[in-house]
Amino acid sequence: MKRKYKRMLSIAGILVGAILAASALSTLKPEPPKKEVENLDLLVDVLQLEISSESFEISSQGTVRPRTQTVLSAEVSGSIISISPKFVAGGVFQSGEVLMRIDPTNYTVGVDRAEALVTQRQIEFDGAQKLRIQGYRAEAELASAAAALAAAQAELVGAKRNLERTYIRLPYEGMVLSKDADLGQFVSPGTQIGVTFATNYAEIRLPLTDQDLAFIELPDSTEITQSGGADGPQVTLSATQKGRHTEWNAQIVRSEGVVDERSRVTYSVARVVDPYQLHGDGIPLPIGTFVAAKIAASSVVDVIRVPRSALRGSDQLLFVDDENKIEIRSVEILRTDAQFAYLSGGAEAGERIAITAIEAPTNGMSVRTEETLAEDAASEDEQIAARAEAD
Repeated sequence: MKRKYKRMLSIAGILVGAILAASALSTLKPEPPKKEVENLDLLVDVLQLEISSESFEISSQGTVRPRTQTVLSAEVSGSIISISPKFVAGGVFQSGEVLMRIDPTNYTVGVDRAEALVTQRQIEFDGAQKLRIQGYRAEAELASAAAALAAAQAELVGAKRNLERTYIRLPYEGMVLSKDADLGQFVSPGTQIGVTFATNYAEIRLPLTDQDLAFIELPDSTEITQSGGADGPQVTLSATQKGRHTEWNAQIVRSEGVVDERSRVTYSVARVVDPYQLHGDGIPLPIGTFVAAKIAASSVVDVIRVPRSALRGSDQLLFVDDENKIEIRSVEILRTDAQFAYLSGGAEAGERIAITAIEAPTNGMSVRTEETLAEDAASEDEQIAARAEAD
């Protein structure tokens, strides 16, 4: 028991000695140097403003539509006895080519009957004229014979026209959009038999805002020529076709001349020549394609371009003065696009703006810039060099 008591005293003595030794060592360790905590201002990137001349491109979009589209309807009645192999959706035909034929039997008979009647009326007129010269007929009888002959000749013209109407053809080179009648079908006047469109031109309606119109000179309605257009700004159309970005050239040829009551935009019309490249070797632009459009606009001088991301709200910028303090100022914006805003007032060349996003800026707020960092680094280097010389 006495031995156990001595062991506990030894352990307690060791613990007390360790604690006293640790306390002595901690008192001997020098205190770490104290460094004042610096209240650093927010570091921002700045842009110095410059005056430039800009050539704008107006963005728009629209769907490619045919300039000339025809809903084909039968003009005479009868059964369809032949159809061109080109009269299918997507089929291309030439001007004047017969696309469909309606049974002409009744109309051929009508022409023969009208020709026989004309012959008969001609004989009657010649006889009446001869007798009138000999004094055996009155002037009224001759006039009646002349009128009957004229009526017979008019009937012959109508009969020949009806026979011609049994041929379905168009006065332009084009493509079939839809086929609504087929071989053996009986049609009557007014029956729709298909829809076609001309392939010489395609058109795209491009909506333009009032701000866009300030930079585009649209053709005047008095300048429209016989082709239905005038020389307007050049347009670059683009779309993804077969997985590739493709572009086509077009030209604005007219304005529709009215403001849409719902969207408050004005529609200009751009024209593409030979969209299906039937007479060229370019890339076809199918009807119905939705395209983006870049319209060449007028150039503007003495504007200031800033990144659009630097704008706060609709018209505010954060200016950084010579003392690196923030000034929130409204500016006059001439135009904006996806990347830049173009200023016409409220800013001067040589001024600086902050292009770093600041969560809650206030007027007079201090910031740091790359120039400030460079100056601070140079000052610190000078101090280090001075202390080295002094040592």
